[in-house]
Amino acid sequence: MIFITVLFLLGEVGAFALQADCKPTCKIVNNKGPEGQCPISLTWVPQHTDEAYSEYITFKVWIKTGEFSEFTKITVLTGYEMIYKPFRKGDPHNQKNIWGIPCGWSRSDPYALIENGCLMAQAGRNISVSYITKSSSCTVYHKVADPKPDFSFSVNESSKTVTITVDPETEVFAGICYQKRAFSCSVSNQLTVVKSAVLNIPHMLPCVCIEVYYKHVDALRNKKCLFQNDSSIDVGAVWKTSEVVDGPSQIQWSYLCPAKDLNISASLCWKLHQHLCIPVLNSTLQKQQDNPITFDTSAVDKHPQMCVQFSIQGNHNISCRFQDEKPPWETSTEAGRRSIVVNLTSTIPAKFSAQLCVLTERRCTPMGPILSVTMAKNGGHKKIKLPISNVADKPCVQVWQSDPLKKGRRILCMDYMHKRRVLYLAALLIVAVLAALLGFFIYRTTKIGAAGVLIIQKPLLLVCSSSQSTHISAVCTLASVLQGELGATVHTSLWAKTSQRQAGNGAGVADLGPIPWLYGKWEAVRKTSGKILIVWSPEAKKTYKKRKLELANMDKHDKKKVGLTNANERMRDVMLEDLNLIGKGYKEKLTNVECFEDEDRSIEKELSAVIEPVFVAALASLEGALQDGKGKEVALVYFQGLCHSRDIPKAFRGVPHYCLPQDFSDLIQELAEMRGEMRGGEFRRSCWHRLLSKVMSMWLAHQLTQRLQTLFPHS
Repeated sequence: MIFITVLFLLGEVGAFALQADCKPTCKIVNNKGPEGQCPISLTWVPQHTDEAYSEYITFKVWIKTGEFSEFTKITVLTGYEMIYKPFRKGDPHNQKNIWGIPCGWSRSDPYALIENGCLMAQAGRNISVSYITKSSSCTVYHKVADPKPDFSFSVNESSKTVTITVDPETEVFAGICYQKRAFSCSVSNQLTVVKSAVLNIPHMLPCVCIEVYYKHVDALRNKKCLFQNDSSIDVGAVWKTSEVVDGPSQIQWSYLCPAKDLNISASLCWKLHQHLCIPVLNSTLQKQQDNPITFDTSAVDKHPQMCVQFSIQGNHNISCRFQDEKPPWETSTEAGRRSIVVNLTSTIPAKFSAQLCVLTERRCTPMGPILSVTMAKNGGHKKIKLPISNVADKPCVQVWQSDPLKKGRRILCMDYMHKRRVLYLAALLIVAVLAALLGFFIYRTTKIGAAGVLIIQKPLLLVCSSSQSTHISAVCTLASVLQGELGATVHTSLWAKTSQRQAGNGAGVADLGPIPWLYGKWEAVRKTSGKILIVWSPEAKKTYKKRKLELANMDKHDKKKVGLTNANERMRDVMLEDLNLIGKGYKEKLTNVECFEDEDRSIEKELSAVIEPVFVAALASLEGALQDGKGKEVALVYFQGLCHSRDIPKAFRGVPHYCLPQDFSDLIQELAEMRGEMRGGEFRRSCWHRLLSKVMSMWLAHQLTQRLQTLFPHS
């Protein structure tokens, strides 16, 4: 007797299905199936759908036709029993609840092949096929696979991305997850992937993994962790994903990965202001357990400014957990005489201590003695006076409950910067008032003119060195400013009219002649401690070289005999003789000449006859004064654009020289005095006077610049 059983071992109904229009078949064959094995064959074809993974299963059984009998049966158990019976065609078959499978007969083909290919089973199901005869039996088992897609990955830590490649090219789901527990790794955002994709890694943590799985419901997931063999930790990512849960006497710390793998510690810090939390010495919190990590806070001074500082590998994260707490005692500070006074108010009986400390970004270093006070049963108010030995240290105060001991110290700092800001504000206000007064005074002064503030009391001798029109105009402008704005008495050969310009000042150039006039004025100015200003020019340089050559060509015997001073006298005589050749007609013309103007071109030649001998005489006087170790009353001036400092001979480099208008302010400082400075013959000059004098000098220099630009704007 042959008994063939097809047994499907199922966990739930619906794991096995037999299509309604599918029937088992039987045909006669001449082979006996797998050689040397159980004559049963199972094959299957995978089927992927969005609902589930399943397999179409086909089983084949080879039976000798000579062993057919009425007891030959096929039984299918699917939670209920289905029986099939193969029989020879022509034999009767009338058994109930048995599905008959008619088979043919042939002497040349001794085997019957019974086949069914219409069975389907879902993933994870166990199947066995067996048959039993009087002489033999065998069983074949098969479990429907729950497949996982295979994939590879590469991580780009700089961009926080991972590239995955799926094999085979089947549409799957993929996502990032964090494995906090051994069998728990939930994907937050899944992505459909065909062949390859790039996923963003929100946090580079040790437990970050990738899960790839087929799209059907409850598909088995293939998981690979990115940093499984990497011991480095992105501490910043740890802080971002951490969570702190408060309890009445403890706090729990956790993050996306297993926290027990981290060497984390917790201590206290005092939040002095928004961006500074000062670590408190000896305030490490005791760790009670590792899963989850729990710290004991039962003995902490719970104040809104007392915070917990978590630390991993030298990196810190601050969490202020007590902001809603109402502490039973309060403290404040006030400034005393070379001391800091600590005010304490408490509603509980306790002992409190205070100590000075020097504040840095990392700690408040203790200094000085520890002083304590004890509150009575009902609390109250007391003070602690901490002496300061060195105010420059700008010490702070740390206050704590010392009995019963509470962890944490409150750090209070005096607002030293507030006092400094008050001083700065007062100084700024004073400067602003002074600036306003100075501005008002300058405004009033410029309205009334420089003559109302500055004055040149001692006479000036102004010597022109060139008959060029621009040079003469510039000299006249300078003389006008000195006389008109500063009230100076200016002597110059360019003032021609004896009756007007020279009134009260003796005879003019036209009366005496150029050289006698120059020597007379030179001596008069020198005796009154006045100033002689020689206006230099390129023509002055030429005249100086010409005169130097003439002196060199003089008779050497005469030079040795009479010396340089007598030679100068001889040159003066020569100039006098030349001037006498001009005659009285020239003097008559000169009497009617004002200071040279650009439009008076006809007078230029007449003025040159005066300018040159006056200048040569001035050179002789200057050389004589320098030879005698004098000449402090002489200064050289030249106009920017008309002359250069290199035009001044080396012999005169020791004489003070000024470039106008840029050095006009310095020249005024040398010549002018403040009105009211001369009192009782004593000279008094204050910083205020010097400042005002400097300002007015700068203003006059600006006025001279504008007037010179009007005369020769393109010079």
